[in-house]
Amino acid sequence: MTHLRVKLISYTPDPERVVCAAARICYSARDPLEVFENMGPEEIARTIRVVKQKGHLSVLEHANFTFVIDGCSRVCTHQLVRHRIASYSQRSQRYVKESGEDYVTPQTLEQDDEALKLYREHLSRSYELYTRLLGRGVPKEDARFVLPQSTATTIMVTMNARELLHFFGLRTCHRAQWEIRDVAARMLEQVKTVAPVLFEDAGPRCLSLGYCPEGYEECYQEVLKRWKQ
Repeated sequence: MTHLRVKLISYTPDPERVVCAAARICYSARDPLEVFENMGPEEIARTIRVVKQKGHLSVLEHANFTFVIDGCSRVCTHQLVRHRIASYSQRSQRYVKESGEDYVTPQTLEQDDEALKLYREHLSRSYELYTRLLGRGVPKEDARFVLPQSTATTIMVTMNARELLHFFGLRTCHRAQWEIRDVAARMLEQVKTVAPVLFEDAGPRCLSLGYCPEGYEECYQEVLKRWKQ
């Protein structure tokens, strides 16, 4: 059994100033270094809000954020890497032997004693077979074929601010799978501490649109309640 950890470990220094400078360079003949050095917080916030409102989002791509996500399942990372405008480095099952002790358990199984018992028995059998295959000289890259998707992993992720806004819009959605929704919520909480204006309106797409783009209006009011708390 393992526990999820999400940590913002690195980001572009002064990311909002960088984004504002990029926007100003596009529309100003002033010396670019002077622009960067002399902008105040009010100008930075105003500029960022204007470019986001106008959809000039390419300037957000100059700000990058890197996270370590540890203790999530491979179910989660299979979804995560579908976001292609990002960089990923994941713990390799070709080179790292799995212990069988680190796995993720869905809450629905934890609430059902019999289901949880069956689940743990299956994991135990899978890891036992994995170990036996290794003992017979099967390489880790082949023995891993019997491992369950619940196996916990570690992945490093780098995204720019534009892609993060897109990611948050999809993955903090009430209908997103519970594990990646948890990961996304923790990522959003941390980037807001270092770039509050860039991410002040980040969240499910229904919040900015005023309706559910996937047509599930029944959950929209619940989303509003949750995000206004």
